[in-house]
Amino acid sequence: MAYNEQKIKLCTRNYIPSIGFGTSLVIGNECIEVIKKAIQVGYRHIDTASAYKNEIEIGQAIKSSNINREELFITSKVWKDSMGYESTLKSFENSLKNLQLEYIDLFLIHWPKNNDKKLNVDTWKALEKIYKEGKAKNIGVSNFLKHHLEIILDECEIQPSVNQIEFHPGLIRKETIDFCKEKNIVVEAWAPLGKGKMLQNETLQNIAKKYNKSTAQLCLKWCLQNEVIPLPKSENEDRMRQNLELFDFEINKEDMNTINNMEFFAGSDMEPNSFN
Repeated sequence: MAYNEQKIKLCTRNYIPSIGFGTSLVIGNECIEVIKKAIQVGYRHIDTASAYKNEIEIGQAIKSSNINREELFITSKVWKDSMGYESTLKSFENSLKNLQLEYIDLFLIHWPKNNDKKLNVDTWKALEKIYKEGKAKNIGVSNFLKHHLEIILDECEIQPSVNQIEFHPGLIRKETIDFCKEKNIVVEAWAPLGKGKMLQNETLQNIAKKYNKSTAQLCLKWCLQNEVIPLPKSENEDRMRQNLELFDFEINKEDMNTINNMEFFAGSDMEPNSFN
């Protein structure tokens, strides 16, 4: 089955491609070339953020790609220093301008503000306004744990469509994942390869060999089988392609359980409860 046929329905009834392309730390002219290459390879779901400082370059790459806008799914995020109702609206308009788009497919709160319920809610109200105006087709959050989500759900008129969190073998955040599934919030995985650290794990390497796949492909397929959208990043064209080639094999139940039960062994150390 072709990659473009793999899409997931959001609570808005819109569809999101089941694999995205991450762009953190990809900047400047290199970013333009990487995004152009990713689109050529087949990615239609591009994830960025104001904090990544690459929206302008991504906008240029999109414009030169000659792909119909409707085929692309573009995500951006409001950074923590721009939270609040008016500041979020300004941040969104800046992202829209930088990306040279008439609308953004998904706009997220990048991080929750711990111990400031009002700021989180005011920021969400701004996202609701953006959504109602059709400037963002879907709205959601990033790095929100269960208790952060409950604050939004208690106050929202429009619920989040997506929660993007760090997710990879050894870091599942089961309570948050289960809560999102219960509330029909689609989960996305940033750093699904643990910034490359997953690839050095012997257990994962051995399981991948059974399927004649790379360790990266195993980790990304594991995300998909856990109903989580992976957002891998690579500047290498061959690896870009490999990261899309996930639909010709299934990880069996025993191997899924083995990976699901792995202890934490690597990660970003960016904890939503303390990162502000």
